[in-house]
Parts: sequence; C-alpha cells; structure tokens
Amino acid sequence: MRAAELFRRGKAQAEVAAALGVSREAASQWYRAWSIGGRQALAGAGRAGRLARLDDDDVARVERALVAGPRANGFATDLWTLARVAEVIEAITGVRYSQTQTWEVLTKRLGWSRQRPARRAAERDEAAIATWAKQEWPRIKKAPAAGARGSSSKTRAGSRSSPS
Repeated sequence: MRAAELFRRGKAQAEVAAALGVSREAASQWYRAWSIGGRQALAGAGRAGRLARLDDDDVARVERALVAGPRANGFATDLWTLARVAEVIEAITGVRYSQTQTWEVLTKRLGWSRQRPARRAAERDEAAIATWAKQEWPRIKKAPAAGARGSSSKTRAGSRSSPS
C-alpha cells in the first residue's frame, strides 16, 4: 500500500522501485494497476500456497507429546527420529507427514533443531580416563610400531639384483 501512496504523491516508478526495494518492472506493473483501479487494485491477493494441515492447537499438542519424550509415546528408547515424530503427529492429529514434511514441522513450526545425543556408557569413569590419557597414552604414542620403517627399507633396496 506504500506504493499507492507514493504514486498518489506523484513519485516516478523508478523512485517507487528504489524506495520499496523492488525491480522497476514490478513498480511499472503496480503503477499500471494503480492507474486503472486505484489503491484497491494493489491490495494483496492473500496468502500464497497451500494452507497448513496442522493448526496452532495441533502443533501445541504435538509439542507437548514430543517434550514428554519417546518412551512416554510408546517407543523403546529415548531417541527421537523423524519416523517416530511422524508417527506421533499422525497419532495425535490424524495427519500423515513424510519425513521431509515432519522436519519442516519441527524446524519451522516448533523452532527445534537437529541434535545428536552424546553416546557415553553409563559406567564411564572420567577419572580413570583422565589418568590413562595422562600416563598410558604418551607411553604408547612414543613406542615405535612393530615393522616400522627403518633398516628394513635399506635391506630391500640393497638386495635388488640387476638383470645380466
């Protein structure tokens, strides 16, 4: 609607294009429409694209279920996958999504991001690991590996015979 106001004030199409950050062609089309139908001719056509299959209440219910965790939703482990999330969405809303569409719901509608769990053993002993890294690793690192390069390469080179 700013374009209509600028045209009404006598601004040139190029000035309107620059002011609104659009191409001159767009400003020209807007001017033509404004000239014929006035301000109403520039009113937007509304939302483009297909309407979302989940409304805000559906998304809120799905999010509550996801926050409760996979086990609370009947899965054997505490790991969410796109397939599992799609199953939960279908169970709650009756809407079946592909994994790609499920990803869109998670990232765009819920604002979630991809996260990988830290896979660590429950029995992990941080103190023992630190001790090993400080004492054993330097010793292992310094020791030459069996069959390492050295004198054996000279022996191979010296044992070559030339054709007679």
